[in-house]
Amino acid sequence: MAGKKILLANDHVEGIRYYDAYRKHGGYTSVEKALKMTSDDIVEEVKKSGLRGRGGAGFPTGMKWSFLAKPEGVPRYLLCNADESEPGTFKDRYLMEYMPHSLVEGMIVSSFALGANTSYIYIRGEYMWIVSILEEAIAEAYKNGWLGKNIQGSGYDLDLYVTPGAGAYICGEETALIESLEGKRGNPRMKPPFPAIKGLWGCPTVVNNVETIATVPHIINMGGDAYAGIGVGRSTGTKLISACGNIRKPGVYEIEMGISVEEFIYSDEYCGGIADGKKLKAMIAGGSSVPILPHNLITKTAAGEPRLMTYESLADGGFISGTMLGSGGFIIYDEDQCIVHNTYTLARFYHHESCGQCSPCREGTGWMEKVLHRIENGHGKMSDIDLLVDVAKKIEGNTICPLGDAAAWPVAAAIRHFRDEFEWHIQEPEAAQRGNYPHWENRPEVVA
Repeated sequence: MAGKKILLANDHVEGIRYYDAYRKHGGYTSVEKALKMTSDDIVEEVKKSGLRGRGGAGFPTGMKWSFLAKPEGVPRYLLCNADESEPGTFKDRYLMEYMPHSLVEGMIVSSFALGANTSYIYIRGEYMWIVSILEEAIAEAYKNGWLGKNIQGSGYDLDLYVTPGAGAYICGEETALIESLEGKRGNPRMKPPFPAIKGLWGCPTVVNNVETIATVPHIINMGGDAYAGIGVGRSTGTKLISACGNIRKPGVYEIEMGISVEEFIYSDEYCGGIADGKKLKAMIAGGSSVPILPHNLITKTAAGEPRLMTYESLADGGFISGTMLGSGGFIIYDEDQCIVHNTYTLARFYHHESCGQCSPCREGTGWMEKVLHRIENGHGKMSDIDLLVDVAKKIEGNTICPLGDAAAWPVAAAIRHFRDEFEWHIQEPEAAQRGNYPHWENRPEVVA
């Protein structure tokens, strides 16, 4: 049975990228409704919805909005974080490319709720072709009275701009994004003060992800309680998942929170099972920065409960036997994939993308890449495995921004669950160069 669609309900409509088709199918009705509400009422509806940030952190959106300082005579800003650089994640790109007005509409409603008269969409540098798509949608919104002065006669003014970055992963961190938008090097800031108090140009600022902002119009139209009625517990509503790897049907899917991981992987409605009839070996659930899970912990938790597509169920067991929903970058590995090679690839990425501001991250990511390169290429020592664990521990929790954690978690989890595969690479280097670890299904269980 098909799950409920909210964000992608009209993605099949011809011409939905353009204003006329979007408006015909209910576009901008949330703006009409929101302009007759108070800002506090809009924030309250978002709170009631239980919407959590869809960029990875999962922090309650309405609560984040309520933290925004409102000093007299000081402008406030809404920034859309469209710097989607997490490996395995591409759902925001899909929304912006095929349904740009959904983001524009969300920016208008959210800006009105926050009292922002100038807002920005900060987009990843590699998404340059989408800049023109967004600018075209914004121009259509201006032309039809949804942006600019005195929107729809309400007395509310809003200008919206698109600003591309230069392709730095670190600018997906909200304070680094702010630094970049101000024209500086994209280094994360120390917090506090948080952006809600002192953000863009020293003014109160809210930074939200594309999917988060695009969801707000639907919450206003259907009501916060109705949105909260979808999903399970604190994981309310729907979630966009970027599914890729060794599956039959890679793509962007909208799921109701609470379906099982097993259904998502094997149902023809979603991923369609493992490609080429092979076996499931491992999964990364929320983009490359979250812990990898082995096959025996993917569809069931360590306690034997069905693993669900929710924040809480995926995290069940902590980092011993759980992972994170994160940004929804869902990567599946079949029996032919090498965990050591995969971990080395991710370590290279995080070393390259470290801004170098914090010593643990600057030095630690380089060491992890070097040691993993050594193991991957047949020159590793058994002591290298514990060295990697030790370096990861020294990085985790010791940096200004979460990039250090994002670099450490994949390495630590890969060794925790696939230590025998790392040992095999070191003990049988010639065999490891010719093929993949042959005993992965019989790996020892991980215990706390």
